[in-house]
Amino acid sequence: MECTVTWSEGMSFIAETGSGHLVALDGPPDAGGRNLAPRPMEMLLVGTGACTAFDVVLILQKSRQDVKDCQVKVSAERADTDPKVFTRIEMHFIVKGRGLKPEGVERAIKLSAEKYCSASIMLGKTAEISHTWEIIET
Repeated sequence: MECTVTWSEGMSFIAETGSGHLVALDGPPDAGGRNLAPRPMEMLLVGTGACTAFDVVLILQKSRQDVKDCQVKVSAERADTDPKVFTRIEMHFIVKGRGLKPEGVERAIKLSAEKYCSASIMLGKTAEISHTWEIIET
């Protein structure tokens, strides 16, 4: 896996991923940014949320659950001093579908957290990560 990150102007950067996609990033105005794009640390949370949601949907589909939608709300706290690593991350899953089994949803989230989601497992080295979930019948 690879990417190229190129400084644009101010504190804006454009990243090109190895799969050929472009992502803009920017810093806050107090650090010279113009608030035009997500911060790099926000992108870490975005990637982690997408990684775990991907796992949960795939696991539920493979277990023949009728999953229709999956959303994960991710919030994090950071250390006060440099390096300002994530110290606490909360993930709340909202899974929608027909006849979803609570034990199946719980199992999918646990498998993602403990075995499959590289991003959250890596961040778990510095942060306490908690998971909550709810099912909405559609």
